[in-house]
Amino acid sequence: MPAPFTTADFQARMARAATAAADAGLAGLVVTPGPDLTYLTGYQPTATTERLTALVIAAGVEPVLLVPKLERPDAERAPGAEAVRMADWTDGTDPYGVLAPHLDADGRYGISDNAWAMHLLGLQRTLPGSSYAALTSALPMLRAVKDHDELERLAAAGAAADLAYGEILGAAFAGRTENQVAADLAALLIEHGHSQVDFTVVGSGPNGANPHHEAGERVIQPGDTVVLDFGGLKDGYGSDTTRTVFVGTEPPAEVLAVHDLVRRAQQAAFDAVAPGVTCQDIDRVARKVITDGGYGEYFIHRVGHGIGLTTHEPPYMVEGETQPLVPGMCFSIEPGIYLPGRFGVRIEDIVTVTEDGGLRFNGTPHELAFVN
Repeated sequence: MPAPFTTADFQARMARAATAAADAGLAGLVVTPGPDLTYLTGYQPTATTERLTALVIAAGVEPVLLVPKLERPDAERAPGAEAVRMADWTDGTDPYGVLAPHLDADGRYGISDNAWAMHLLGLQRTLPGSSYAALTSALPMLRAVKDHDELERLAAAGAAADLAYGEILGAAFAGRTENQVAADLAALLIEHGHSQVDFTVVGSGPNGANPHHEAGERVIQPGDTVVLDFGGLKDGYGSDTTRTVFVGTEPPAEVLAVHDLVRRAQQAAFDAVAPGVTCQDIDRVARKVITDGGYGEYFIHRVGHGIGLTTHEPPYMVEGETQPLVPGMCFSIEPGIYLPGRFGVRIEDIVTVTEDGGLRFNGTPHELAFVN
């Protein structure tokens, strides 16, 4: 179990966030419950309700965390509580009126992407001169660069997912439903230290051609190609990996060819990882391999997404994203080919940017695995 983050860690994060907001021309940040609030304070309300909770950060000003009075005891136990000034409001009062004195009435603020619309509208009604920008667009790098402790947690989550994959290869596939295999995967993630399972995609045969297939009652057959995409949270940080397996020992030639093409695309994209390379370049490298191989129209999603406190977060490895890679950034590389009505193939690793290249957090083989 890694050491918990300290008050000093949260103070440093909030200071960096305040500086980044000022550099972006913002008056500050309004952070509501979700991964940004967890990152900055360690506080996760026991239940996300309609009651307003908001952290206000601005350069040169002590951070303020406004919480409902009935939830203040929980907030005060948060690991970063000592790094903020706590304020509260009671039912029957206007929370936006309580929050307003902590904001510049004419300021432009970054606000959490998952802030409730009723809270944003309440702030705008109370401070009509204020304006707001989603944090993903205003400060896309807020949580993108991980420190040493975060990288250790991500590496441990990836290693745990690898152990789960290694064990699922010994399970029976043929004659069992996708749901049964998915349940096995979920149990293995928990067994290897995950506290939360976010998804267990088991796409067999034609279902593998749907990148976000929900495991169902289809019975897996000998001769099926099966996409396994699974992940969750371990010690608060995410895992996400995909491998493709074949039920039996004699896959059709096209399955072998498509799998090898995806493998080469994934490797080429990983080899391109280096500081200064743009996010879109990683997508372009993988996409070129698949397009040159004649399957470009069947690669229907971006090549990757960031990962950290959530399994999907900025930065995104996608055309149009010109953000350069920076050491400490962590993201997936997951090219795929999806042939409707037939089968799909995807290979995914989580990687981090180092000073001179990239490092994988997943180490399981990329070759097509055979299962029973």
